[in-house]
Amino acid sequence: MTTTATPPTREPGSAGPAGGGRAGIAARTLRTDRWWFQPLITVLGLTAWLVYAVVRAATQKYYWVGAYHYLTPFASPCLSKSCIPEAAHFGRPLPEFPPLIPFAIVTLSFLLAFRLTCYYYRKAYYRSFWQSPPACAVREPHRKYSGETRFPLIIQNFHRYFFYVAVLISLINTYDAVLAFHGKGGGFGFGLGNIILVGNVVCLWMYTLSCHSCRNITAGRLNHFSRHPVRYRMWMWVSKLNERHMMWAWITLGTLTLTDAYIGLVSSNTLTDLRFIH
Repeated sequence: MTTTATPPTREPGSAGPAGGGRAGIAARTLRTDRWWFQPLITVLGLTAWLVYAVVRAATQKYYWVGAYHYLTPFASPCLSKSCIPEAAHFGRPLPEFPPLIPFAIVTLSFLLAFRLTCYYYRKAYYRSFWQSPPACAVREPHRKYSGETRFPLIIQNFHRYFFYVAVLISLINTYDAVLAFHGKGGGFGFGLGNIILVGNVVCLWMYTLSCHSCRNITAGRLNHFSRHPVRYRMWMWVSKLNERHMMWAWITLGTLTLTDAYIGLVSSNTLTDLRFIH
């Protein structure tokens, strides 16, 4: 009769190959650096932005500067009859919204879905909010992991479809920025608000086009780059942008906040827009 020997277990703190098995370390990690700092900063940063965005989008006030046609991206497109008619660049097909409902609730829902399913943001909130895992060589508190195969995480697989909507919304934001070159008496005008709006749009395009889905769409499924030189060049360009996708993800949170805050302050007459061409 053949017997199978039970592998020896390693005692806590034991080291070396003679111990065998897994180390019985009770500590969550043996790291001595501040591994918790980055997840903490991520939690604070994303929470602060989310609170600001929800409050501002739900106030239904100070979203439009009629003199210069400044429209905050948090209210664009303004499709409700609750909107000021001049701010509704695409008409007002929706009924009046009750209080606390954002004017751009339709598009904001898709933008939120695009960000939540973004590959970088997944990494960010998986590590920070869910601690799965919070850092390398740090034990996570979850015992089971089913991957992105069950609800709600299976929705992550729809990221490429949210990307198409994000492109459309970026086009709308671009239209808003162009329309904002409006003087007080009509015609062409140019002020600090235009710089902020255009800067925000440029950053949004950089974030959107650096998306992993965009990289895959351009030439990700090609087997022979030599047969598709144009798509290959596009793929190379998007790949370079993709290297900075995390950077653009955070920058756009800042530019969106700056744009909305500036338009809100000008709309409430707290600030006066600095005009270069009236």
